[in-house]
Amino acid sequence: MRLPVAISCFLFLLSSCSRNTFYIVRHAEKAPAVAGMSSDVPLSEEGKKRAVALKEILKNENIHSIYSTPFIRTKSTVQPLADFKLILIQLYSPKDTVDQFIAKLKSIKKGTVLIAGHSNTVDDLVNKMMGQTLLSDLQETEYDNLFIIKRKGKKYLFERKKY
Repeated sequence: MRLPVAISCFLFLLSSCSRNTFYIVRHAEKAPAVAGMSSDVPLSEEGKKRAVALKEILKNENIHSIYSTPFIRTKSTVQPLADFKLILIQLYSPKDTVDQFIAKLKSIKKGTVLIAGHSNTVDDLVNKMMGQTLLSDLQETEYDNLFIIKRKGKKYLFERKKY
């Protein structure tokens, strides 16, 4: 059975629309720095629990890419989900220009992505993705935000949850 041309065109356009969900988090609680120790500290016990909570929240989502800065605390925040989903964590540098990283993210046409950053970079990621200023640097004690950006075609929707 052959579909009318108008319906075929509509279905093609519908299937070719960019649809993404981007989850953006700050790393979970970090252990206190010890004198003489690197500033690249691991997660605290509370942070490890939060990383598992993040996995539980996102385990049923169709996540296909996970990005993290190269720091222990950001990688450890997304590692439980990466292990559960059998996804290799892709590293990005917070020193790179945000515009380059955003362009890379926006080039992903379909799928769900998790990105872990820092108190002073998460706001830049969200603001650049949305094309407007919605956030400022997170407070040093804020670890429980889950920022959700949904793209459908050229339209972006923003949501902020706690976890």
